[in-house]
Amino acid sequence: MPDRKRILLEICAYSVEAAIIAQSSGADRVELCANRSVHGTTPAANDIQRARTELSIPLHAMVRPRGGDFVYSDAEFGAMKETILECRKVGVDGVVLGMLLPTGDIDMKRCRELVELARPMSVTFHRAFDVTRNSTKALEEIIKIGCERLLTSGHESSATEGSAMIAQLVKQAEQRIFIMPGAGVRADNLAELIRRTSATEFHSSACLHGDLPNADEIRCMLKIVDELSKS
Repeated sequence: MPDRKRILLEICAYSVEAAIIAQSSGADRVELCANRSVHGTTPAANDIQRARTELSIPLHAMVRPRGGDFVYSDAEFGAMKETILECRKVGVDGVVLGMLLPTGDIDMKRCRELVELARPMSVTFHRAFDVTRNSTKALEEIIKIGCERLLTSGHESSATEGSAMIAQLVKQAEQRIFIMPGAGVRADNLAELIRRTSATEFHSSACLHGDLPNADEIRCMLKIVDELSKS
């Protein structure tokens, strides 16, 4: 994984309108989801298509058939594969996914199948990681199945609380995968998270009220990113 000279800011958007706000505010990338109340599920196919039409910046789509745990049935696994194929068809840049075994380990067999199906799109392993039973082992498995990045709050409810583990994950990764802190990332804690973790990608909904990102919040975070990328 090559070094990145500038820190990147990804905005999680729960609608096409939110994605457009993120782009117009200067976001580097959008992750399109549905259902903020359960921390993101697969968006509707027409929303993925509309977002791809509206956005010129990189677009990633969540591939999560429901809220709750990350142990999926064969039917749910089939739905995930269908979503990935649709994303490839419409030119989405990346997908965000994750599957676990009942033991709390990564479902390597089925995750690898999804990653291979997604190529050449980028693949992010999402916060299913944060409920794995062994973070060190899980990170190595995520790297082995071919994911480009890991979205994580460091096994805590927020990236701030999990910053120590995130820093350890960045060191363990040794530039083989991007470690992207997410959950509660805001302008008032971003600079400290950058210093604590040494991560080079960050994930935020930038929602201060309701489900739409706040344009001023995004711009403030981007200012912090630009300043600290130069230091």
